[in-house]
Amino acid sequence: MATGMLLVCGLALFLTIKSNLLHSQQFTISFQRPSDCGVEQFYDISSQSCVKCGPNQSTSATGLSCECVTGFRVLATNGASITCQRCPLEKPAVTEDGYGCILCPGSLTEQGTCQCPSGSILVERDVQGNPLEEARCEVCNGAEPALSAPNSYGDRCQRCQASLINTSQSCMCGSNILAGGMCFPPNNLPTTVNPNVNYAELSLPVQSAWFSTNLYSSAAACLVYTNLTACQALGNMCVMNMHSFSSVANDACGLYNTIFRATAALGSTQDISYWRANLPWLYYGDQPGLANRVLQTEPLPTGFSFKGRNRNTDINLVAAVYNARGDFLQWEKVGGNNLQLCPDTARRQEAAYTFGTAYQETCVLSVADLLRVYAEPLFYDVFVDLSRGEDRRLLPLPTRNLNQEYNRKFINQGNLNDWYLSRRVLLVDTLSGREKSLGSLPKVIRIASSIRIGFQLVPGTQKGQVFPPLLSVTYSDVLITAPNTQTVSVSFAVDYEMDQTEAHMKTDIALGVLGGVSVLYSLVKTASWKRRIGSPLIDMETVLKFLLFYAGDLANVFFFITVGTGLYWLIFYKAQHFVSVLLPLPGLQEERFVAYVGCAFALKVRPSHPVDSLCYVYASICLKLWYSKSGERPLVWARGNCSGLQQVLTTGGITCCNVLKRAETSSSKILILFCFENCQENRAGVNIGESVETCSPTPLTIRMPRILIIYYFIKQILWRINYIFLTIVTQRSEHNININMHSQRITLGFYGENTSAEQSLVHGSVLLHNSVLFPEAHADLDSESKTFFCGKRNIFAFFILFIE
Repeated sequence: MATGMLLVCGLALFLTIKSNLLHSQQFTISFQRPSDCGVEQFYDISSQSCVKCGPNQSTSATGLSCECVTGFRVLATNGASITCQRCPLEKPAVTEDGYGCILCPGSLTEQGTCQCPSGSILVERDVQGNPLEEARCEVCNGAEPALSAPNSYGDRCQRCQASLINTSQSCMCGSNILAGGMCFPPNNLPTTVNPNVNYAELSLPVQSAWFSTNLYSSAAACLVYTNLTACQALGNMCVMNMHSFSSVANDACGLYNTIFRATAALGSTQDISYWRANLPWLYYGDQPGLANRVLQTEPLPTGFSFKGRNRNTDINLVAAVYNARGDFLQWEKVGGNNLQLCPDTARRQEAAYTFGTAYQETCVLSVADLLRVYAEPLFYDVFVDLSRGEDRRLLPLPTRNLNQEYNRKFINQGNLNDWYLSRRVLLVDTLSGREKSLGSLPKVIRIASSIRIGFQLVPGTQKGQVFPPLLSVTYSDVLITAPNTQTVSVSFAVDYEMDQTEAHMKTDIALGVLGGVSVLYSLVKTASWKRRIGSPLIDMETVLKFLLFYAGDLANVFFFITVGTGLYWLIFYKAQHFVSVLLPLPGLQEERFVAYVGCAFALKVRPSHPVDSLCYVYASICLKLWYSKSGERPLVWARGNCSGLQQVLTTGGITCCNVLKRAETSSSKILILFCFENCQENRAGVNIGESVETCSPTPLTIRMPRILIIYYFIKQILWRINYIFLTIVTQRSEHNININMHSQRITLGFYGENTSAEQSLVHGSVLLHNSVLFPEAHADLDSESKTFFCGKRNIFAFFILFIE
């Protein structure tokens, strides 16, 4: 019973661990450089880690392989490892090639080899290549047991290439396959390979001289001899072919996938199933939905913060760099010119790697300069550096190659679940397009015309967590015709994105609630209007009036929502400590906001525009008012807005108001420009420490509320100046009557300006009348014109009302 329970518990634990492994797509590796390896370790360029050398071995001068220690010779080698054997006492010295032991005619070097006097040549084999008992000069012999051949300089004999000896037990390849200077036995690889590089943008295949020379030899050396450099070179040729593959198995990526499947028994590297031992990591896999799991399953273990003691805004990226031949060059910190082709100052380029800085860089490069600077392409494996103190960890950066094809179809330009994520990128390829020879001018070059690093914020995070960033690369193919005059446009961008689903839902709720309130409010205003005109019927005029009221109120709803949304982004983005809010991306994520702003302006426009202003237009065409007085030219039309009123019907008042309105408009523009230029309002959406020159335009959701706030305060200041000035003018005016007409209520209010206490006593009953009917207004005005005091003041009030 107990045994059964243990088996059940063990099975459950195994299934739990396996389930977690299947769903977890977070991959980290130990970050090691060649300088981190010890004396008995070498740096494995395939696994990018330090590996212990075999017995009696130490690291070589380059640090990328092992060699026998002093007093030991190489007994056997298969390209990936060696076996060492101690030299006997009668032959204590090791030959120059390290494969034999010999008696020296003189002293030994620190490396355990023979040392000859100055001006003499050390010869360790006879003329037939047989090892000498004592060092002397001899002719090389390619037969057994010498297995030697002259070196490239012809000054000494050396052991033949290992592939020749391992294949034919001689220095001749014989009936085996000779490719790339190496000899291979028959293997599982196709005997003929496809050296063409497909330039899909031009619909032009080019037979590459580099592929013709090195494709088969690299694949065979990788599969047969486990040559790590050859494996890297094969992977680089697949990258130059845009990671594209099809049912054809004899192109670069097809050969890579053939070796990937054939070496499944070797296991994986760094516990990552997609990273086969001895091979470079080029693909994440082809499972449906894998890209979504890789990019949106687990966030980075470190959070980002804009302020406080835990401030962290540094984006640390590093890259392992390889050349086209598969040699590992170095680790580089990403920044500067390795991923950014546009020439610029170091300060501006480094601004791209400050978290929260939306960065956009575009330039035009000369093809001639690209051919000169990038004679050989470099390849980058990019990682996020998660190192904290002694814990040095790296996170591979997933890559989306938009030029990648599967059976001649682009697969990374559609839905996220259909993407095939990859690894390793190049910037400029001027090598694979050389058609005739490696020294000729390339027929086509390929440039990374668009590089974008995208960060996505974890929904609901309060700790500044983001998902693994995505490196998106788009390549452009350039057919070389006149390199001195040809140019190509390239860009580099870093942007940030957050899930807008919750924000859209809250906006829709607010729009629905306020829209319903606006309907009720419009009904109330329509009912009030019907009561004032004394009409109980609901006719087309009533419906039209309601629609006009509703258009204006709905415009207010859109206005409040856009301003509120903008203030939310502005306040929460600038005030947050740990990153929990990111600005929406200009364009795609601002479509709704721009639509709401457009609706607000379309529905809420003034005299020169329709919809909400139709109320004012309707009132204006139905009523015409003239006002005149003695001593001035009569008939001043009543039209236009002034200081918030439909019309101030005084000749001098209109002139004064128009002058102030013109002055107010000019003053508003000057003050707004002053605030934006001198109060740094042009940095409204820029995080502290960002490079303004290289930042992309601030989103509309940030610009609009700041502009409205500035405009509101400026208008308030100018309105108060306007109010004080108009008060002074009105108090000193000779006019007798001002008439104000409001469009939404067909009523007329007027007041009389009297200059003496006597007039106030006599005309107290007509000093202020509001919301009076037209007949009463006409009677009061007529009574005013016939009074004794009006005659003494030489004032004649003439009022005519026409109703059309």
